[in-house]
Parts: sequence; C-alpha cells; structure tokens
Amino acid sequence: MLKEYLVYLRSVRNLSANTILSYAKDMEQFMRFLEERGYREEHLDVKGVREFVTVLSRRNLSAKSINRVISCVRGYYRFKQRYGHAAENPFRALRSLKMDKWLPSFLVEEEMRKLLDFPANDFLELRDKLIIEFLYSTGCRISEMTSLNTGDLNLKDGLVKVTGKGRKERLVYLGRSARSLVMEYLGRRNAYLAALPGSRRQSNALFLNRGGGRLTPRGVRVILGRSLDRLGFEKRVTPHTFRHTFATHILNRGADIRVVQELLGHASLSTTQVYTHLGVERLKDIYTHAHPHAKLRGTRAEHESRAGEGS
Repeated sequence: MLKEYLVYLRSVRNLSANTILSYAKDMEQFMRFLEERGYREEHLDVKGVREFVTVLSRRNLSAKSINRVISCVRGYYRFKQRYGHAAENPFRALRSLKMDKWLPSFLVEEEMRKLLDFPANDFLELRDKLIIEFLYSTGCRISEMTSLNTGDLNLKDGLVKVTGKGRKERLVYLGRSARSLVMEYLGRRNAYLAALPGSRRQSNALFLNRGGGRLTPRGVRVILGRSLDRLGFEKRVTPHTFRHTFATHILNRGADIRVVQELLGHASLSTTQVYTHLGVERLKDIYTHAHPHAKLRGTRAEHESRAGEGS
C-alpha cells in the first residue's frame, strides 16, 4: 500500500516532488521500525505507537521532525481506512509533541539596502542582484522562483504568477526596483542565450544558470553565498531569510495579515502569525492612538498632568 499512498500524495494531494520524497523517507523509518520490532502494520496498537515515538526521540530528532513523521504515518493509515485496507488508525488519538517557539530571522531595511548596493557589470552579476531583489520583492519560496518561466511575468501590471505548495497558483507583485531589474535582465538575457550553442539554450526558464539552463535552488544558494562573501556581509542569510524579511517589513508598514497570508501562499493563517511578534510595539502604538478607551486614558493622564502643573 505504501507505493499507492505515495502515488495518491502526488496525483490527488498535489504535493511537490520534494515533499513526497520526505514522506517516503518518513515512511521508510516507520516500516523499518515495524520490521525490527516484529509488528504488523494492520495490528499496531497504542503501545506500539508510543514505542515508535520513543524510538524517534532517542535519535535526537527535533519535535518538529517527529511531528512530521507522525503526521505522515497518520495520513498513511487514514488513506488505508478510506480505501478499506484498515479498520483503525492507531495514530488518530496521538497528540503532536510540543514544539519550542520559533522566531524567523529577518533583515532590517538598512541591511537589505546594503545587500542590493552593488554594481552589475555583466549578465551573471545582474542575475545575482535580481535574485536577491526578486526574493525580497515577492516573498517567493526559492523553489517557486526557480520554476518560473518568462511567460509567468506580467511586467505591465508588475505581476508574477507562481505555483506554490500543492500546485496552487497565486499572484505576487514586483516592486518598482524589481520590475526595472527584470526588464534589464530580460534584455541582456536574450543576448546571453544567443551567444550560447543552440543545444544549451533553455529559452523559457526565467532564471538561467551559466550554461543557459534552468537555475536550481542549489545554484541559488551558491550564488547567494558568493554574493554575501563579495559584500563582506557576515550575518547568516539564506534564500528563505528574504521571505521572512518580506513578510516582516510589509506587516510593520501596515499590511493586513490576511493579505500577507495570501501573498506568501500560506494555507493557514497561524503560519503567517509568527511574523506578528515582530510588530508588537507598532500594534501597541496603533492601539493607543485608535482605541477610544486608550485615548481616554491618555487624555485623562494629560489632563491630570496639566492640573498638577497648575497647582
């Protein structure tokens, strides 16, 4: 049934190839556990489930990783139930492990300006600069960016159609600076491709590698590391840092959290809410100036202060 489950994840759930690969590795751990402990998956009970979680914990896996494995196996049994291959789901009542609070790392606006303040003397340097600007301007995941084709751009309206998790499409926006860089990049891109042997050209991919093929996420990480070294930037930065920075900056400047959720392609609002902690002081300031009672307290305090000065 495992093979059918993975096919189901791809064809029905529309999960990405990378996600399915992770699920396959998680299921491999579970199947190995069953074999080593002499369990049969159709007869696994609550005691066996707890034993499995204990085994995972002893491998020094994080709570997040263990929860992912549990979720995967729970889904596997749910799949078997749906198609009549299991009567019970032994993982149904198992609670996820409590995770430590995670706060995203982001760059302040001055740091972003420094990262984008370098000349682009040739096509590849322009591409490297555009990668940083594009990730920051759109909030895209690295895999979403590298899978883009030139046909996904609408430069007139400053829009980009991206395909996110679960093959869900959404629109993201190019800021003025990003749009200008994209237009310059596209102009140089055609000349760069024309100088390459015909067999090495991949004309539909937006972001090209040195050989004219589609740039990969791994290639983006290498480029980013090289750019940071060239700029002498010591803070640890990953492609996902720009996604965190995008969300933090627009929330701090007043964007509605549900709009940010849509722009990031989050299925759940709770995923987006992790960024709100960064704007607590700003929210407090808005409350003080907007809430009638907050204003009343402030006005009364000012009144009493003035009264005290006059006595």
